[in-house]
Amino acid sequence: MSVVWSILYSLLVIYFFVMWARFVLDLIRTFNRSWRPQGGWLVVVELVYTVTDPLVRLFRRLIPPIRIGQVALDLGWSLAMLVVIVAMTVVSWLAAVA
Repeated sequence: MSVVWSILYSLLVIYFFVMWARFVLDLIRTFNRSWRPQGGWLVVVELVYTVTDPLVRLFRRLIPPIRIGQVALDLGWSLAMLVVIVAMTVVSWLAAVA
């Protein structure tokens, strides 16, 4: 059973880093709106957004972006990252107990 927890934990760690990649890509798109990935980067960017969009969109539907004047505070990514971190903690605890 420990192998299952280890595999699940490894998948969560990979997802954790993919979420950070999405954060960086969102920052790039925020500061350089004309940036368009090309070639191999297009495949990587598409993969990152395809993998992370379901969880981020779920939290965006539950808590829509908060408008503060001209700025919108989007909590979707933050809540998704919090869920991933909590899941990593729970899985590592279950692996230690099993």
